[in-house]
Amino acid sequence: MTAAVEPRDRVVPTGVSKTYETPSGSTVALSPTDLIIEPGEFVSIVGPSGCGKTTLLQLLGGFLEPSDGTLLVGHDPIGGPSPERGVVFQAPTLYPWLTVCGNVEFGPKCRGVDRKTRRAEAQRLLELVGLGDAGGKRPYELSGGMQQRAQIARVLINDPRIILMDEPFGALDQLTRERLQVELLRLWRESGKTIVFVTHSVEEAVFLSTRVLVMSARPGRIIVDREVVLPADDEAGVRNITVTATPEFQALKTELAKAIYAAHV
Repeated sequence: MTAAVEPRDRVVPTGVSKTYETPSGSTVALSPTDLIIEPGEFVSIVGPSGCGKTTLLQLLGGFLEPSDGTLLVGHDPIGGPSPERGVVFQAPTLYPWLTVCGNVEFGPKCRGVDRKTRRAEAQRLLELVGLGDAGGKRPYELSGGMQQRAQIARVLINDPRIILMDEPFGALDQLTRERLQVELLRLWRESGKTIVFVTHSVEEAVFLSTRVLVMSARPGRIIVDREVVLPADDEAGVRNITVTATPEFQALKTELAKAIYAAHV
């Protein structure tokens, strides 16, 4: 029998754990964790503060080494950060001395892509995230929401196979947050990327995701792995903010919130 071929972009942590060593002793941040994230999924991770959500994301990004276990993308081990795994941080990390367009095209510039090609791609992505007329501005001239959109464009220009997002909308006002959630869903549908998204908001997780993981209090472990199935909002199956008022949405939100509460008490 021929062995099954693993999808190239499948993310597979197996028995992955993380223990931090400090002068006062050892702290287990993440218990041994097994997980499979299929290509094209939008997976959100929720749980109480300190449960290991960000630790797991940093392990997937290659910023941390696991204390035990293996981390694979397809058949390739994660041995450090890679442009194939783009990271959107909670706070925008734009370079203040560059223009918005200069920030977006920074990666291709470092790779030696010619100016005309990288500038055209940067402009295309700025238009995609609704910043087509902001390329010549400096980051400090943009609102927080606009800076986050610029950061997303800067990640997308490197064409990563996987996008890791660590509470990217946590510091934004509710209206801006909702707008960017809708924008992110559109970008995800159009790009077909795999997204792993860390958030403290159960509502945000349910709205954005095809799947939600709930983690226990420290030492973190996955206690719920729930597929998200919601009613379509239009003929194309596009989800918009009105879905949050449906019984299906509210029931799933309540189920996951109860799971988090039960794990924390």
